[in-house]
Amino acid sequence: MIAAENLNTKKGMKQREAAELFGISRPAVSDLVNGKVSKFSIEKLVIMLARAGKSVKVKVA
Repeated sequence: MIAAENLNTKKGMKQREAAELFGISRPAVSDLVNGKVSKFSIEKLVIMLARAGKSVKVKVA
């Protein structure tokens, strides 16, 4: 979630553009940026980061 938010703010990306990149609605991007991560499954978060060209490592302890 933090990587997705950083992508949005560092590149000056508008929420509409982020929505297209992540394959979600603009209101969902707003939820993501506002930290409402519980609205998203882990699978959806991983898919969004992959669409943004980010790799994901999952560590279970």
